[in-house]
Amino acid sequence: MSGRIEKILIANRGEIACRVIRSAREKGIATVAVYSQADEGALHVALADEAVEIGAAPVGESYLRADAIIDAARRTGADAIHPGYGFLSENAGFARAVAEVGLIFIGPSPEAISAMGDKAESKRRMIAAGVPCVPGYQGEDQSEERLLDEARAIGFPVMIKASAGGGGRGMRLVHDEAAFTRMLRTAKSEALNAFGDDRMLIEKAVMRPRHVEIQVFGDRHGNVIHLAERDCSIQRRHQKVVEEAPSPAVTPAIRAAMGDAAVTAAKALSYVGAGTVEFLLDGDGRFYFLEMNTRLQVEHPVTELVTGTDLVAMQIDVAEGAPLPLSQADVAIRGHAIEVRLYAEDPAQNFMPQTGRIEGWQVPEGPGIRADHGIIEGGEVSAFYDPMLAKIISWGDTREQARRRLVKAVADTRIFGVRTNRAFLLQALEAPAFAAGEATTAFVEETFGDGYAPPAEPALPPGALAAAWLCRGGRWSSSRWTESRVRLAVGEAQPAWFTVEGDEGALTVTDAEGARHAIEIVSAEGGVLRYRADGVLRSVPFHAGDEEIVFEVDASQYAVRDLTMAPPEAADGAAADGLVRAPITGMVISVEVAEGERVERGQVLATLEAMKMQHMVLAPVTGLVGTLAVATGAQISARDLIVEIVEEGA
Repeated sequence: MSGRIEKILIANRGEIACRVIRSAREKGIATVAVYSQADEGALHVALADEAVEIGAAPVGESYLRADAIIDAARRTGADAIHPGYGFLSENAGFARAVAEVGLIFIGPSPEAISAMGDKAESKRRMIAAGVPCVPGYQGEDQSEERLLDEARAIGFPVMIKASAGGGGRGMRLVHDEAAFTRMLRTAKSEALNAFGDDRMLIEKAVMRPRHVEIQVFGDRHGNVIHLAERDCSIQRRHQKVVEEAPSPAVTPAIRAAMGDAAVTAAKALSYVGAGTVEFLLDGDGRFYFLEMNTRLQVEHPVTELVTGTDLVAMQIDVAEGAPLPLSQADVAIRGHAIEVRLYAEDPAQNFMPQTGRIEGWQVPEGPGIRADHGIIEGGEVSAFYDPMLAKIISWGDTREQARRRLVKAVADTRIFGVRTNRAFLLQALEAPAFAAGEATTAFVEETFGDGYAPPAEPALPPGALAAAWLCRGGRWSSSRWTESRVRLAVGEAQPAWFTVEGDEGALTVTDAEGARHAIEIVSAEGGVLRYRADGVLRSVPFHAGDEEIVFEVDASQYAVRDLTMAPPEAADGAAADGLVRAPITGMVISVEVAEGERVERGQVLATLEAMKMQHMVLAPVTGLVGTLAVATGAQISARDLIVEIVEEGA
């Protein structure tokens, strides 16, 4: 369906909902937000002209409820629905249901979504259309024996991929036959939980390729164009984290060939709207079809910045029946754009998602800088949704100018209350391989081969700075800080005493190792602490809460807790050996052991699911299962007891 659009309901949340609202508002179109009970105070709800609650926090009870979303559109008089990305954006049944009630779906046809949403079917169609594809198996026989036989025939290493999947879920790289069955079962379980479909396909693993995608756009008049490529090679857990346009590895000849292949793919589907055809590009310039995403992509801003387009506005125009505003000959690349995704996650713990309350947020600004986000101070980062918080994007006349601008913008971003990947992003942008434009999909493994490690602690210990600030006048309660000795814990470290001498002006702080630091606290206003040490005046962002103060140095945050008045045994916080606690808030989707069972160190005890990802909880020691504190289906919080392991004979 097409026709004049007066009001759009956005069937999504967070930064993408805010992004759609911005373009709709610029076109003079009213907007309706939908929200779960967990998102009542979210930014997208505040920005929309109207908002409707659609259910409880779990996505299955809210954002995946097509009936509730369509009902909200009808109740508010919306005449179109924009699905954003994720959730129902690539659900053919939802697109069909929208059309059946007389509403405009701002996206491709249900037939195109269905054809490309099934990875096996999409690959069969692309082979028929003559688009180069990675060798593999996408058949109907899904038995473990058949899939293993096909993997042997293809030759290891292979990729196991969820046929209905996306975003890295249900995907595993398998290097040898010994690990195949175990990883297949894990991938199938993850795919079933994420998509309700555990069908798999097997592909030859193309090692160290570039992940390059082409933005395509079609209208209802038979026109299809591409808007050049994006390089999305830097990924963790098969999910993109840094994207750029154009790709530093793509020559004009490759761009023309890859663009022609993408347009061929879209025309084979009579495609309407925005879509992305993803390819793997090897070191010899050969490329292979990976998949087609029948929606707007997270990384679309880099294309907008280098082509001077508004892809959301184009989606709306095409949905109204207008022809594309430009032809292929009109598409020109100007400058370079780079985007990073700011996630609530801990890179030092294998990028484990984090939850918490946003205590402070400052958007970066500057020439060529754009930030797309759905963050509001006081908002909660929930375990129910994807951990992406924001996208920070830069544009420059050259790639190096864009890179340097983005480094500054990421460094200037301020967020407190939840751990993020910001320091990791800075290290990635400064890495020699990325700076040289040589990053492949192996970038994270090669650059952080031993795992990501945060920067070394600064020369002035955060504990010493906190001691000086507290004794100089900073306080967590009105009359508490009168002593010259304070007991502080920095992060997970054991508490230590700091001695502070002096009154006005410079203070001398002696730390637990006996090192002395001369510190003068100059001011603490607007979330910035200014101090003088070693004759140099410096400024660091900080946030003082009820129980801790957090300093930020070189994009790393140091949480300092006051334990001066706490009993020593409580302050130390020592846990009994063998107590295995939840690393994150989430749902228990399986329990693999029983009370009294003997377990080996490294054995899987349980599997948790949070923020669309599965996390295996492993036994830290060998012993017997004592207390088993959780059951399948339970919702648990970070640090909740999962199981107690006791020594045999104890």
